[in-house]
Amino acid sequence: MRKKVIIVGAAGRDFHNFNTVFRGNGEYEVVAFTAAQIPDIAGRKYPTELAGKLYPNGIPIFEEKELSELIKKHNADLVVFAYSDVPYNYVMGKSAIANANGADFMLIGPKETMVKSKKPLISVCAVRTGSGKSQTARKICKILLAKGKKVVAIRHPMPYGDLAKQVVQRFASYDDLEKHKCTIEEREEYEPYVERGMVIYAGVDYEAILRQAEKEADIILWDGGNNDFSFYKSDLYITVADPHRVGHESSYYPGEVNVRLADVVIINKEDSAKKEDIERLRKNISELNPKAKIIDADSPVTVENPSIIKGKRVLVVEDGPTLTHGGMKYGAGVVAAKKHGAKELVDPRPFAVGKIAYTFKRYPEIGILLPAMGYGEEQVRDLEKTINACDCDSVVIGTPIDLARVIKINKPNTRVVYELAEKGTLTLEKVLDDFLKKK
Repeated sequence: MRKKVIIVGAAGRDFHNFNTVFRGNGEYEVVAFTAAQIPDIAGRKYPTELAGKLYPNGIPIFEEKELSELIKKHNADLVVFAYSDVPYNYVMGKSAIANANGADFMLIGPKETMVKSKKPLISVCAVRTGSGKSQTARKICKILLAKGKKVVAIRHPMPYGDLAKQVVQRFASYDDLEKHKCTIEEREEYEPYVERGMVIYAGVDYEAILRQAEKEADIILWDGGNNDFSFYKSDLYITVADPHRVGHESSYYPGEVNVRLADVVIINKEDSAKKEDIERLRKNISELNPKAKIIDADSPVTVENPSIIKGKRVLVVEDGPTLTHGGMKYGAGVVAAKKHGAKELVDPRPFAVGKIAYTFKRYPEIGILLPAMGYGEEQVRDLEKTINACDCDSVVIGTPIDLARVIKINKPNTRVVYELAEKGTLTLEKVLDDFLKKK
C-alpha cells in the first residue's frame, strides 16, 4: 500500500518538494495539496503534465482550513509542511492538527530537495520576507557583470497562473512580462532584473529551470522568496537578516535554517535600526553560526521627485508580502515620506474596495499603509480603485517596481528606490572576489 500524503503549502516549496521527493515515487500517493498565504490558489489542480504518470488526473489543491477533514477523508498517513516565513508555534500547530487526526508530520530538509548545478551557484536567502534579499541579489549581479561574468538569476516560484504553462519561464524584456501575464508580485521580483538588462528564470519545475539557465550562464544566482531555504546546492550561501525584527532569526521557519546554512550573513537596514537591536542580532547570529562572516549594511532610500512628498498628505504604498505575512509595520515608502517632510500619512482603509478591503480585514495590523497586492486581475483593479479613491495629495510608491506601469494612478506619484550599501571592511565585492578565485 502506498502511503497517503497531504502537502501543506503555498504554491512554491510544496510543488518543489513534490517534484524532488514524491513525483514518480511508488511508495507514496500525494492525495492533496493545501494552500495558504497566497489568494486564489485553492480550487485548482497540480496538473498531470507536472505530477507525472502516477497522477493521470492531477492532484487537487484545497484551502488549508480543510486540512483536518482532508486527513480523515483520505485516511492520510503523512502531512508534509512546505511553506515559509512562519513562526515555530505556527508550524507545530499544523503538526498538532496532523497528529490529532492520525497522521505523521514531516519537514523535508535541504538534503533531499536541493538540486545540484553544473555551474557555480550563489544563493541569496533571508531570515524574513522584506529583509532586503532582492536588493542584495541585484547588487551581486551588478558586481559579477562588471567582472565580465554572465549571471542568470533564478527566482523562487510564483505560480499564480496556468501551472502547465509555467513549467519554465524566462524573463529578459518587458515583453516577456506581458507575455507571461505577470502579476504585480511577479513584476516586483522580475522587473528590477529586466530594467538592468539581466535575465531571470522562474516557474514550477526547478530542475528543468536550472538546466535551461545553465546553458546561458557562467554563474547561477538563486534569488529566494519569503524566507525559504535554497532549492539548489550552493557554492556560496548568503542570508540577509533584519534588525527591525531581531529575534526572528531563532523563532521563524525556516529563517533559522538560512542563518545556520550561511557562509555570509548581511545585517541590513542598519541606517534605520536601533544600535542595541543591531548588536543583539549580531550576537544571535554568532551563536547560531560562529563560522559565518557578517557584513554590515545600510539600505538608503532615494526618491525620484521629493517635491511630490514635501508638505503633502501622502498615501504610502508598500510591498504587499512585506506588510502581510512579513509582518513589517512600515517599509521604504514610510522611510522616504518621513525623510522628505510629508505633512501626513493618509489612511487608505476608508477607501479600500474588494480584495484590498479583504486584505485589511485579514491583516488588521497593517494600519495606515497600503499593501501593493496584485495576485490577479481583480486584485489589481481593486488596488487601482483604492488608490484613485483615496483622499490624498500624492502617492509614494515604495514597491520594487514602477507601479504606474501596471495601473493608472490619478494623482501625482513618485517612486522610492532602495539599494544595498555595505559599510566596514568586509563587502560583497570582497566576498565575491574570494568566491571567483575558488571557482
